[in-house]
Amino acid sequence: MKREDFPAPEEGFVITHFLTVEDIKRSVQFYSDVLGGKIIMDSGLGVVKLANIWITVNVGGGPTDDKPDVYLSPPKDPNQAQQFMNIRVANIQEKYEEWKAKGAEFLTEPKDHTHEIRCYMRDPDGYLIEVGQATGILDMFS
Repeated sequence: MKREDFPAPEEGFVITHFLTVEDIKRSVQFYSDVLGGKIIMDSGLGVVKLANIWITVNVGGGPTDDKPDVYLSPPKDPNQAQQFMNIRVANIQEKYEEWKAKGAEFLTEPKDHTHEIRCYMRDPDGYLIEVGQATGILDMFS
């Protein structure tokens, strides 16, 4: 691991997305092998640089002194999502085929919704990930 790869800026801030997972190594492998992220850490805590953000993964657990009433756990019901990651791509069909060949499990193939083409996949813990390509919505910026 190189110091400059870790999401700890010397000024300002960066955003990381934290996911509570069952298996750190399995999740790190998904975000690196399937989506092409760079593994920063995969022991004790998982950190993957994915495009222009970092994904931090760790197992769940009980309260801590700085979040005294909060329990962390992976999704219990994959059909109820409170949040999801949104990945914007230049060519959705290309990424759909590439990531599916690498083991990504998609809910459907890409669907055209006039302003965008999109589809959804799940990571190994059931987190929903939207993959979208902007189309008609770009006309708003002309």
